[in-house]
Amino acid sequence: MNLCAYVVKIKIMKNILFILMLFLTSGIFAQELTKFSVQIGEERINAPVSVALDGLNYSTDKGSLALYEVTANGEKPVACQLESGHSAKLWFILKGISPANSTRNFILKTEKETEKPQPKSEVVKRHKDLSLLMNEKPVLSYRFETTFPPGGVNPLFKRSGYIHPLWSPGGEELSRIQPPDHYHHYGIWGPWTLTHIGDREVDFWNLAKGEGTVKFASFLSETEGPVFSGFKALQQHIDFGAQGPDQVAINEILDVRAWNGSEEVYVVDYTTTLNSPLPNGIMLDAYRYGGGIGFRATEKWHKDNCTVLTSDGKDRAEADGSFARWCIVEGESDVSEGRSGILFLSHPSNRMHPEPMRVWPLDANGGRGDMFFEFCPIRHEDWKLEPGNDYTLKYRMVVFDGEMDAEKAERYWNSFAKMPQIEIKE
Repeated sequence: MNLCAYVVKIKIMKNILFILMLFLTSGIFAQELTKFSVQIGEERINAPVSVALDGLNYSTDKGSLALYEVTANGEKPVACQLESGHSAKLWFILKGISPANSTRNFILKTEKETEKPQPKSEVVKRHKDLSLLMNEKPVLSYRFETTFPPGGVNPLFKRSGYIHPLWSPGGEELSRIQPPDHYHHYGIWGPWTLTHIGDREVDFWNLAKGEGTVKFASFLSETEGPVFSGFKALQQHIDFGAQGPDQVAINEILDVRAWNGSEEVYVVDYTTTLNSPLPNGIMLDAYRYGGGIGFRATEKWHKDNCTVLTSDGKDRAEADGSFARWCIVEGESDVSEGRSGILFLSHPSNRMHPEPMRVWPLDANGGRGDMFFEFCPIRHEDWKLEPGNDYTLKYRMVVFDGEMDAEKAERYWNSFAKMPQIEIKE
């Protein structure tokens, strides 16, 4: 046997040995936990999905969870993130468009980590703000310290516990706080307006009345990872008019989550859970403002460059007081596409869904037509918060540059409205 043939033979034997070692050790470095399929009902786009881990032995002592989608070209790694708690869930994103009535198949494994991946979705806390970042770009900031009004303005307008700024993917700042026409407007927020505690009226929205306010109390959790980042904050509706010290009328847990689904849009969930510690609860009276999710838009937007489209096809002139599953609010911006906006989604589990809206008319603010939008669950009917009960409202914001049409909005609503069916394969 000549030298070349001998070298070739040695290389072949090494390759065979390497493959054999991989086969023998695969059970050590990777172990299959389960296979499952996602049954797509309605068409979806970049949809966050969770699979329950109840009944699976997924102890981290055995390695990290690794998810793969089974495709025609083999197994494709899928970013996933564990949410532990009373019932553990594994979250991931159904990337791209999932056609109606289709099926996508997945394998969940445990694997030994060689290097811990850095999260793409991050939480950064500074001395006044907690910010959510996506691939090192800011998505939003939450102000947990008190913001005071400008000098010479009534100090009752101070406030904490609100989202501002909210940025578009291209870096356009879409929210606004303390506009001179309404110093009590704070970016994205949701205080209740006309309420009653017994026979006494309390307004938590119009701060200058001095009847109440909403303030940040504490952070309950902060989360970051490859699929989402977010936080839970305790906010308190404070009643100033009670006998003796101020009292908490409503405890609110605000759960904000930014999904790492696409670089083209930001997808942000805004979930608020209300609980009144008052012995007789609190009445939220029907009114055109209050609760839900309110948005004061950038000062750049006015009647000549800002539009509205609802799920029922109504424009800005028709939308106020009507009901919708979703609403697109968009306007002129300095990004390369020339426009930016937010698709607001109301969850089917919300009170009064499809949900009534407050949309400022075209002649708002002295005819300039500034933009204010709100999903307002008490717009047409009172709502009594009984003591000892939790009440939850769920919203999603899809923040975009360029255009958003009704067809794409429907895909996003389908992605939010109902979790697809998960079928575990034995």
